[in-house]
Amino acid sequence: MSEIERIGMAKRYSEAAIHHGVVYLAGQVPETTLSEGIEAQTAEVLLMIERLLAQCGSSKERLLRVQIFLADLADFDGMNKVWDAWVVPGHAPPRATVEAKLAKKAYRVEIVVTAAQA
Repeated sequence: MSEIERIGMAKRYSEAAIHHGVVYLAGQVPETTLSEGIEAQTAEVLLMIERLLAQCGSSKERLLRVQIFLADLADFDGMNKVWDAWVVPGHAPPRATVEAKLAKKAYRVEIVVTAAQA
């Protein structure tokens, strides 16, 4: 049986799990930009993702799949402005973006990532 490595374990969830060279991140939400707009929240979340991927031996160049949840699809263009500046040209992953009611009213974006280890 192959091992599953869990990163940032809490009682309810882990920040990441690694299995067979694939990194699965928990949904990442903003922590410090809750009173700010979609661009600031997206930038914060993407930075969190980048740091967590590095901790797991991966990077944004190794993205396999991304799911983006927006509290309001009216934020789609603002989120994409930040996303487009962040994603590495030639390494854009398959991606889905949907409108969803998020866990806290202040959250405008939540992003879930799956990536390959380096």
